[in-house]
Amino acid sequence: LDFDPEIVRKYDGFGPRYTSYPTADRFHAAFTAADYADALQARNDGEPPQPLSLYVHLPFCNTICYYCACNKVITKDHGRSAKYIGYVGREIDMVRGLVEGAAPAVQLHWGGGTPTFLAREEMATLMRMLREAFVLAADAEVSIEVDPRKVGADTIAFLGALGFNRISVGIQDFDPVVQQAVNRIQSEEETRTVIDAARANGFTSVNADLIYGLPRQTVEGFAATLDKVIAAAPDRVALYSDAHVPHLFKPQRRI
Repeated sequence: LDFDPEIVRKYDGFGPRYTSYPTADRFHAAFTAADYADALQARNDGEPPQPLSLYVHLPFCNTICYYCACNKVITKDHGRSAKYIGYVGREIDMVRGLVEGAAPAVQLHWGGGTPTFLAREEMATLMRMLREAFVLAADAEVSIEVDPRKVGADTIAFLGALGFNRISVGIQDFDPVVQQAVNRIQSEEETRTVIDAARANGFTSVNADLIYGLPRQTVEGFAATLDKVIAAAPDRVALYSDAHVPHLFKPQRRI
């Protein structure tokens, strides 16, 4: 491929992070519930109607990864997730009322946290509520983030049956020294099991999440991780710099 320095200069800047839109910094103390409702209602007035994308945040995790700066709840109590799903159902009903008559949803994404923390019955209930409230386009991208340490091939098959067709696999780094430093021990084998199961169950896109700038990373060690990721041949790689802000996120102080 030809190297174009103008392209590098054009995109060498900060942009919206990850899956949420609007991004987190758009929400501030002066942004009220009324502003949110007005924004949702205003989109209905467009001609033609703007396509809809849906994001559901599922914050629960069994264990803490020290680098994580996401909104999360570390727990092993599944009673908390059951209660949370009830609240999400109320939110779905409110949003549905504000976007009634909207164009079909072209994207649905479950992020976290660890969405597969939910029991299968909870995942099925959440997907049913979403499908009853919103029309999904026939070619909608229906995506979920997974932690390969917490799921097996049978869970991936279940997600495929629920209608997911895109999967984002958390890897970060395969170097065991780095994994120990960030409290996320994850083998290449269990990661490949998830990726292979996704392909066997109709997922059309596999994304691999990686982070550079983690403690104890080296150029050589991360190059070895990249070789393993290339061998797994994901359809997409999301490579993030480590957002180290320990004054905001207490678990990062353990690094």
